[in-house]
Amino acid sequence: MTKKKIAIFDIDGTIFRKNLHFELISELAWLKIFPRNVKSELVRLYSNWLEHRGTYESYREALVKLYAKQIKGCTTKDILTASKIVVPFHKNRTYVFAEKLITKLRSNNYHIIAVSGSPIEIVEEFNKLHLNFDEVFGTVYETDNEGIYTGAEEFAPVRDKGQLIRQYIFENNLELKESYGVGDTESDASFLKLVDNPIAFNPNYNLKEIAEKNNWRIVVEKKDVIYEIN
Repeated sequence: MTKKKIAIFDIDGTIFRKNLHFELISELAWLKIFPRNVKSELVRLYSNWLEHRGTYESYREALVKLYAKQIKGCTTKDILTASKIVVPFHKNRTYVFAEKLITKLRSNNYHIIAVSGSPIEIVEEFNKLHLNFDEVFGTVYETDNEGIYTGAEEFAPVRDKGQLIRQYIFENNLELKESYGVGDTESDASFLKLVDNPIAFNPNYNLKEIAEKNNWRIVVEKKDVIYEIN
């Protein structure tokens, strides 16, 4: 039996132009599921990153801490409700490069998956309404027997995306030959190094350094222009 080829994508900053985690927190504050002052904290974190007071990775980690703190005591229904509001509004705010590559890979019968640090509830909703990938992974937060979040992480793929991919390929009898990987931060490097066609897309500084060292493709999309850095 011929093995299917695999393509792996990050989502935030790679397919989606913004950050699913940010948008989910914002909506939860708007719905008063999270305290309204969370919105101010969210704006502060985002402004710090925009104004170069910290890296994108430190901004992402701050979002994770904020979410984990506030999700404690919420119900799974709360998070799903917010996700179902956020995704339809934002689902088409994607990068042209990613969309064209996904179309090309799909036409060539690739098995396409996404690995994200955003919560699994909104990742799955984004997949259902837009991506239609074969599989998606996101951060899973622990719930008790009543479906109430404890605030603890149960599974965080962003910690070692490469290990997740190796296990997934083995369990699903997939092929790394002619495989593709696309990511934008250093957390994606662990799966980019596994594939035949690694692409650092709009990379942050750390991933750009890794990509240059390993001679990976570096692609940048700015406004309506897509270009490669040699």
